[in-house]
Amino acid sequence: MKKIEWKKSLEEISKIVDKTSPLYAYITSNQLSGFEESHFKEAVGKAATFYNAQGYPKAEVFKEALDKKELHRKELENLLLENGYKETVETYLNILDQDPERKEQPDNLKLNRLMLKWLSIFLDEGVAEWPMPDREKGFYKAWLGLARYDKDYQIYKDTPKKASEALDQIFEKYTKEEIDNSIQFHLTSLPGWVGYIKQRQTSDSGWNEEAPISILEYLAVRLTIVDKLNLKIDVVPAFKTTNKQQELSYLFLKAWEISWQKELTQNFINNHTPEKNKKIPDAQMVFCIDTRSELIRRKIEETGNYETFGYAGFFGIAMDYKSTEDGLTRKSCPPILDSAYKVSYDVKPQHETQAKAYKKQLKKNKFKKYFFSRMKNMLPSAFGYVEGTGILYGLSLVGRTLLPNKFNEIMTRGKIAPEKSYAPKLKKKEHKHDISLEEKVSLVKATFDLTGWKTFAPVIIFTGHGSHTSNNPFASSLDCGACAGNPGRHNARTLASIANEKEVRLELKNNFGINIPENTIFLGAEHNTVTDEIEIFDTEIAPNHKEVLLKITENLKQAQLEASRERLGSEKDSLKLAHKKSNNWSETRPEWGLAKNASFIIGPRELTKGHNLNGRCFLQSYDWKTDKDGSALSAIMQGPMVVTQWINNHYYFSTVDNEKFGAGSKITHNITGKFGVMQGNGSDLTKGLPLQSLKRSDSEMYHQPLRLSVVIETPTARVEKILQEQPHLQNLLDNEWIYLLVMNPEENHKIKRYVPGVKWEDLDQNTTPDVVKLAV
Repeated sequence: MKKIEWKKSLEEISKIVDKTSPLYAYITSNQLSGFEESHFKEAVGKAATFYNAQGYPKAEVFKEALDKKELHRKELENLLLENGYKETVETYLNILDQDPERKEQPDNLKLNRLMLKWLSIFLDEGVAEWPMPDREKGFYKAWLGLARYDKDYQIYKDTPKKASEALDQIFEKYTKEEIDNSIQFHLTSLPGWVGYIKQRQTSDSGWNEEAPISILEYLAVRLTIVDKLNLKIDVVPAFKTTNKQQELSYLFLKAWEISWQKELTQNFINNHTPEKNKKIPDAQMVFCIDTRSELIRRKIEETGNYETFGYAGFFGIAMDYKSTEDGLTRKSCPPILDSAYKVSYDVKPQHETQAKAYKKQLKKNKFKKYFFSRMKNMLPSAFGYVEGTGILYGLSLVGRTLLPNKFNEIMTRGKIAPEKSYAPKLKKKEHKHDISLEEKVSLVKATFDLTGWKTFAPVIIFTGHGSHTSNNPFASSLDCGACAGNPGRHNARTLASIANEKEVRLELKNNFGINIPENTIFLGAEHNTVTDEIEIFDTEIAPNHKEVLLKITENLKQAQLEASRERLGSEKDSLKLAHKKSNNWSETRPEWGLAKNASFIIGPRELTKGHNLNGRCFLQSYDWKTDKDGSALSAIMQGPMVVTQWINNHYYFSTVDNEKFGAGSKITHNITGKFGVMQGNGSDLTKGLPLQSLKRSDSEMYHQPLRLSVVIETPTARVEKILQEQPHLQNLLDNEWIYLLVMNPEENHKIKRYVPGVKWEDLDQNTTPDVVKLAV
């Protein structure tokens, strides 16, 4: 067989495995993104076959949803009847309750364990004191150099020296179908590790230069082991569900999703009348569209004359930033975007003394970290160090466990924040020169265009978000899983600094008629999603707004208190409890993240204002009347809508099969090579979220696994035009990865649901129960 044929097969088949992001730059992506060209039903069926996985919620989850009246029985009965199922709901629940058989092959399990050993030491990113020899030569050659000394192998002199030659030799006795089946089986046996190999190949972290690896090399090592050890592996997938189970699961899921859509839309269907004679707000705050922003926005609006907006949390700046802490450059925008800009930090005027103190602090901390790490890990000193410092570690353990807030206060006392000393400076990424005035104006204007901005308050605050937690391997997933696991403060401060430039404001006024009052000041801030505290940065640039900022700060503290009470269900000591969750090193659930996400609402704030959406909706501000040509909506649908679909599916698949698509229980996690998590002492690299991020307990769900329902207030003709121009969006809708509902202001805000083929159907409210309850 010609080698070009198997290489083409490998290239095509490898597309089905999604990238696995590292813990330090966690990206919430659709674990089945490789199947998005297929219909959702077909993709789930393939996942069941390829990954030995469950693709729909289990019967017990549907039953719980029925009991809680989240899945409306009448809706389900109607849908079942329409599809020829005439028995009772309980009859079909019993069918779904019959677990499909999962078969594991002993030789394949052995092969996986052997591969884990080699992958973990080769891909290590700084845990091992003694790295694997010859890593710079690539995975296959480094493995070949050591395998001859391993008792598990019988490597003979005739083993090819190159990975491609090894596969040529192995595949020459296979048919085309056997080759495809073999490649598919072996790539999906450890999809987490294969996904991380894909990630390393496209990452700019530098690790793939130090230890280069490819999927071709991975497959060559794996199949050479199979060949040399004569392992008996049947490459025909063993996991099968009946067609009836698949069809019924799909109908149960769809009925649940329709039930949610009707609950959601009925709650704000009559809430579309614009406010008249609205006063200019005392302040305007822009938050990320993140579902966690919904609660704090609602509480802020209740405390005073404040207006809030929802906007993608990278604030329209596709950028990397260079950290003042470790000097590393990190991505701070969605991975679907190439970073056009880079932010570095310059010392603020009159803050040289503070900056020097900060650098001194960093140098001291860096040495301490290096010293203690070396003492713990070096063989000559490890035992003596542990023995000698045991009492100190014991006291630290007691403090972190019993008094986490006090312990954190002591450990951070006197710590200098970089925001006090440094100001962001935006440059072109490639050429490293300052960006043009035209580009600055474009970035600021885009904010106003996409959100439908009309008036300007004296204070405008761009608020990024971050999650401050202790001893949490998944911390970056809580910062912002859509922006490569990084907080949004850098983007918020950068946009605010640009918007404050006189030249930018003058261009906006002269060229676009956007007249920002002279007394309006822009500031950056960060929303800590664990404690709901909002910290405003760079207030020293606004000496004329001291009184206004003092009032805003007081109101933000009140909003924080009310938000923490509602979120934690505790009237008393809610802030203390929130801080404890943030600082406690043993806390497995510091916050819920984006659990419960189910919808993305694109429209003016008036559409949802005053409603408790229970943190289930991404909220994008948008005004169809100011978007004359539909370009703003097109940008929202191509960007935030696609990203929220990734997040939604990440939570969906992590929930329906946590073993295969999630991360299992945090209790048995084992951090590997600084980049990933395994279960126990060896498993596939986890791709999704842990159980504690999805369930209240082992038996009670928290996140409802529903596909994303997008609601847009706009004429349907505008959406149709965008779908015609962007076929990849229509593909997502036609294949039912996303639901789309349009509230048409030109037809008395009647809601229509998208039907594959760019058709529309009325969202009938008749089967919705009398009592509609969004807040749980």
